[in-house]
Amino acid sequence: MNKIALICSHGGHLTEMLELLEAFGGCELFFVTYASKRADELKRQHRVYTIDNIGASPMRLLRSLPAIWRILRRERPDVLVSTGSEIAIPFFVLATLSRTRTIFVESYCHVKTPSRTGRVVYPFSDVFLVQWYQLLEAYGPKARYEGGLL
Repeated sequence: MNKIALICSHGGHLTEMLELLEAFGGCELFFVTYASKRADELKRQHRVYTIDNIGASPMRLLRSLPAIWRILRRERPDVLVSTGSEIAIPFFVLATLSRTRTIFVESYCHVKTPSRTGRVVYPFSDVFLVQWYQLLEAYGPKARYEGGLL
């Protein structure tokens, strides 16, 4: 049984991740998201780790690295999946260093232009999925279009 880490921020990115849950049937799952009321609700049904919101702060990103490393070392996921946002960046970097496979699903709201997070994690992604065919050209040869989530 594969163990999958589901990494996403606590708003719309979490909503998109929850839309994907059916695709992970039969796998052992855990979430990593930001501390929030939604994360507390999610804990009723799933194993959930929370970290402080990174936002756009390079310092908060650096401060988050030890906690993220501890989660990855404790759980040892086979695959890391993210729908964004910036929470994906340190996870993808550390997952790449530990040779954990990574999958990024670009947000549904990005129709023609790449997200900032998508641009950063693209080189660290083993699989990079876009939900709009138009985004294939914007990203490059690694990007794949398999349809939308919604």
